[in-house]
Amino acid sequence: MTAGWFRLLAQNWDLRYDGDSFPITAMPLPEHQAQEIPIDHADSTCMFQPGPEKPFVATPAAIDAFSHEVIIECLRVLRHKADVSQGLDYLQVFQAEDGSKLWFIEDGPGGAITALTPSDY
Repeated sequence: MTAGWFRLLAQNWDLRYDGDSFPITAMPLPEHQAQEIPIDHADSTCMFQPGPEKPFVATPAAIDAFSHEVIIECLRVLRHKADVSQGLDYLQVFQAEDGSKLWFIEDGPGGAITALTPSDY
């Protein structure tokens, strides 16, 4: 993969979710699915917090399928859940009403947070 394949979506953004409101998006938010490992598992350490050392990027396919706005709102949901549970698994999945899936993967140190479709993987 080349660096230009991904689009930077957020860096140093305040992505806190207040639990009540979302900006209006063009489509309903996909539903966050339960992660594969228990939430209290030792590997549930990812905070999904973009920053200078961990950029937030998305594949063109994810943006085309879900829109920038929906992807950002899903990241806000992840940020909130990560804060509440003090970490999540590196792979998080959202599923839309039509069955399409949006994945979020947080790489380790020096990596990125990536929004992608399963076919991008």
